[in-house]
Amino acid sequence: MKAPQPLLTFPDADKSPLSIRAKALVFFDPRSHAVRDAVEQLAPGVQPVLIRGETGTGKELLARHIHRASERSGLFVAVSCSALSRNFAEAELFGYAPGAHNGPVGSRAGWFGSAQGGTLYLDEIADLQLALQEKLLRVLQEHEVLRFGAREPIPVDVRLVAATSIDLGQAVAAGKFLEGLQQYLEGGNLELPPLRERPGDILPLAQYFLGVHAQRLDLDVPEIDVSAQQALESYPWPGNIRELENVIHFALLVSPGTSIGVQHLNFSDGAPLASLDDLRRLLRLPGAVEQVRALLAEVEKEARS
Repeated sequence: MKAPQPLLTFPDADKSPLSIRAKALVFFDPRSHAVRDAVEQLAPGVQPVLIRGETGTGKELLARHIHRASERSGLFVAVSCSALSRNFAEAELFGYAPGAHNGPVGSRAGWFGSAQGGTLYLDEIADLQLALQEKLLRVLQEHEVLRFGAREPIPVDVRLVAATSIDLGQAVAAGKFLEGLQQYLEGGNLELPPLRERPGDILPLAQYFLGVHAQRLDLDVPEIDVSAQQALESYPWPGNIRELENVIHFALLVSPGTSIGVQHLNFSDGAPLASLDDLRRLLRLPGAVEQVRALLAEVEKEARS
């Protein structure tokens, strides 16, 4: 087995407009090692890639890593399918001929044209309208785009990396997704596990977010004490990496000393523990039992008043 890779950051991170979350990728957990190995096999190819995973797991970041590892000369172009205009989605995606479009679309080349020679990332591909799915499949199969209002197609060299947080098979069965497009995307499947299923990545990501936010705010980097580390590793992270960044950012701002304790971790209100084992682990944290007893006493006192 390959040795765990250290934290990866893009070399142009200071100049990149991407969020802090979109500049770090870790492969510490064994399940992440498997994802890394699959990426290394898929990246040099030309087949489309479908990344499946919950919201906030870092699917776009993985897609950017695939593009970089592919060494394609063109750009990485990320498009949110849910953000495409209902009326002008075709022109946005495939481009349009001169004089054929008066809507608010910035480029005649469209997103496909912008990704020429590179990678087009379609986030939440199931949000594409069925008519657009059919046209997308034709473009992918024939390697040419017919721009809106044009008479002749234009050759394109674009690799597609798509992402979804739902089961496309279920969407096909419901008549909401094109079966042919699903089969086309099956050529390169990547499953990105949720953060709770790759606990070995939690603390490295927490340290990364802590360091970057501290540098951005010109603050000293505090340590994450043992109790906080245990709490971070025990929490089920329903919001995945996105939630982890928010929790660490908050803890940095509210911790007055040189360390972050469990009392500084602001988890989502009402988020359930993954299991009774998680509850047992949390109760083993220093002072946890006393805090629970004090809370129960306070609730009992309020109930009597």
